[in-house]
Amino acid sequence: MPPRLIKGFLTVGGWTLVSRVLGFARDILIARFLGTGAAAEAFFVAFSLPNMFRRFFAEGAFNMAFVPLYAKKLEADAEEADAFARDAVAGMVLVLTLFTVAGIVFMPGLVLAMASGFADDERFGLAVIYGRIAFPYILLISLAALVSGVLNSNHRFLAAAAAPALLNIVFITGMVAVWLRPDLWHWLGAPTEARTVARALVWSVPLGGMAQLGLVWWAAARAGHRLWPRRRPHMTTDLKRLLVIAAPAALAGGVVQVNLLVGRQVASYFEGAIGWLNYADRLYQLPLGVVGIAIGVVLLPDLSRRVRAGDTAGQRDAYSRAFEFSFLLTLPSAVALLAVPQSLVSVLFQRGAFQADDTAATALALMIYALGLPAFVLQKVLQPLYFAREDTRRPLNYAVVSLIVNAGAAVGLAPFIGWPAAALGTTLAAWAMVWLLSRGVRGLGEVALLDDRARGRVWRIAVASVLMGCVLWVAEQVLGPMLGGPSRGLALAILVLTGMAVYFGLAQMLGAVRLAEIRGAVRRQR
Repeated sequence: MPPRLIKGFLTVGGWTLVSRVLGFARDILIARFLGTGAAAEAFFVAFSLPNMFRRFFAEGAFNMAFVPLYAKKLEADAEEADAFARDAVAGMVLVLTLFTVAGIVFMPGLVLAMASGFADDERFGLAVIYGRIAFPYILLISLAALVSGVLNSNHRFLAAAAAPALLNIVFITGMVAVWLRPDLWHWLGAPTEARTVARALVWSVPLGGMAQLGLVWWAAARAGHRLWPRRRPHMTTDLKRLLVIAAPAALAGGVVQVNLLVGRQVASYFEGAIGWLNYADRLYQLPLGVVGIAIGVVLLPDLSRRVRAGDTAGQRDAYSRAFEFSFLLTLPSAVALLAVPQSLVSVLFQRGAFQADDTAATALALMIYALGLPAFVLQKVLQPLYFAREDTRRPLNYAVVSLIVNAGAAVGLAPFIGWPAAALGTTLAAWAMVWLLSRGVRGLGEVALLDDRARGRVWRIAVASVLMGCVLWVAEQVLGPMLGGPSRGLALAILVLTGMAVYFGLAQMLGAVRLAEIRGAVRRQR
């Protein structure tokens, strides 16, 4: 693997890991103060609204169209590429300002579209208030994503990878401030501690967005990229091309968000279910974020340049190494989440308002999500093969099929198995998407075929992962008394470190990984 590609994966993955760890700290505090009560579920829905549209506008359709076009312009003329980025910034500010105002005005309708089960209880009013405070985040984080795309295309991954950690720092600071000095927070107008913490959380959303945008904007300016628009929004030829490419991706992104919407709608009819799914989501998002986001962020600009240069061998190598890297870290993570879900959830979240019943339900959701974890990451590996060629139509078609699978499973199975149908639908839809994406790239020829090294390592990774899962299960039985006692944090750390040591030891022994390769690549990059 090229050293630059490895360093990009490690930089993005490392900072994403920091953000996810801070996210765990945030969610531990949320579970402690809010549990799965009305304020918690209202906050989760309110926060998911700007996040849903963020994935639609920023990390989804727009960025997947913007990055290849910007990367190609960058190869020819850096100033022309930045002029294109400035025009994109101007257009985004105009469109998303109008969209944000409309979202605030029509927030009751958005809440009902997200969680109609809230309609007849107190969660609805809380979600509307919280949603109106949080919704401007969509403008801030979308601009931050565009600027991050500029940085990533120029091989400057650090600031863009570190920015998400700022949001969690703001969240944690707000909750700790309320906890230490509740007397200073009467201005929030909340009658209970839980409601006060929820108000502090929701005000942290736009503040965190400002911090994220400020960091990447400063980093871009330091790198010489002046992205402040020099003229009013103007429909240039390049922007028209951007919209033509982005339109199918936008529809595909909309389908993906409808998938999430279906799950939340089903869960909203079961008290506590939105909370259980949210906490489970946070756990499986750790490996998904560290690996999947790193792959997607680094691989797309690299493939775009190789496609432009006609480098077939380089494309195949980049794809094979990305597949290998993602499988190496994702499969053992999925096995671990399946082997010891109860211990993970109880140690991390079970305290204060989060009770044993919440632990059992969250662990069940986590196991269902774990079955789909490899699929969630493999999508990030396969999609750049399409987007690097400005092909956004076929992913749209595949996303529509995955929506049908998700809706059929979630809505159809809910009367029989209850709220777990929401998680099961998400997992089945993810595997359907991977199957369709993998079939679709066959026509690309050898650039979409794994090389001999990757194929030879896949089965070795699987064997090492299964053996590690068996060791984890045995270790959990041995550590059982500690996991349920005052030393449960230490016991969980021992369990996790044992699993990591066993897996990487077996992977090295079986030839699934050569740690010297990674060390050598990073050393050469330095």
